[in-house]
Amino acid sequence: MNVAIIGASGYTGLELIKILITHPKFDITYIANSTGEENVQDLHPCLKDVINIEVSKANAKEVAKVADLAFLALPHKTSMYFAKELLELDVKVVDLSADYRLELDTYEEHYCPHEDKEHIKDSVYGLPEYYKDDLKNAKLVANPGCYPTASLLALLPFVDFIQEETQIFIDAKSGVSGAGKKLSEIAHFVNLNENCHSYNPFKHRHMPEIEEKVKLLKEKSFQINFVPHLLPVSRGMLVSIFATLKDEIDVEKILKDTYANNEFVRVRNTPVDLKSTAGTNFCDIFVARNGKALYINSSIDNLLRGASSQAVVNANIMCGFDEGEGIPKIAYVP
Repeated sequence: MNVAIIGASGYTGLELIKILITHPKFDITYIANSTGEENVQDLHPCLKDVINIEVSKANAKEVAKVADLAFLALPHKTSMYFAKELLELDVKVVDLSADYRLELDTYEEHYCPHEDKEHIKDSVYGLPEYYKDDLKNAKLVANPGCYPTASLLALLPFVDFIQEETQIFIDAKSGVSGAGKKLSEIAHFVNLNENCHSYNPFKHRHMPEIEEKVKLLKEKSFQINFVPHLLPVSRGMLVSIFATLKDEIDVEKILKDTYANNEFVRVRNTPVDLKSTAGTNFCDIFVARNGKALYINSSIDNLLRGASSQAVVNANIMCGFDEGEGIPKIAYVP
């Protein structure tokens, strides 16, 4: 099947290229960014002598001529314009932005006015462990955010057992690639090296995404207190979740039973780490209990399971392929 990558300049665009180059079922027939007029080997020198495709200036009509499915690695707001046109041209879309992840009111409260309201109801949230059946018939997939992916996979197995009227606390730490390629003061080497800090506490846009999916999937409302941090590492994500249980239950059994038949969730017997998931689509999860106090610890690669490899898993399911087809499983260790 022929696929396009629109938004190839950033880290997630590069990771999509790297995965799809060796994918046994997908062929890259179109790569684009906002300017075009260069070869992908010049855009990403690490791809020299690996792939030879000219980068085009993004054009939906040109995509429709050569591809059946398009990955959109674009900023929010920009993405919805391309998605709308591609869907009208009968091209399937996996959107890595936030444009179709949320219900309309939630999106417009935290992002901007939505310009493609008609397709929001048609989108499927791309968390395969919970939406696999819906993904099989999807034309538009909203790839989850990186923090929500790591947080929801850890939290959802326990939502039914958490004491109502209590709050949930999520401490999340990400590698600096999560801030994107654009230069900024917080991502400046001198400010971040040998340092760590939180940002946007209780105000990060991924907090309402986590709250909304918990409500939709479990029909329960909790106040989620989400605080992200930047780590002085290139990639990886580590999440710690704290909650209060109704009863003293066997949390390890619940976690293992939930993900017994899921290829890309690994239940760990010890607290998780960044390195074991870096370079893979795995989400590693550890859980512990102290009386009714619950601690859940998860780890993902923010660029892969938190973006590009999860997008390809979603595309695999959309197109009737095995979900693990062409998906990275070997960690960057040491």
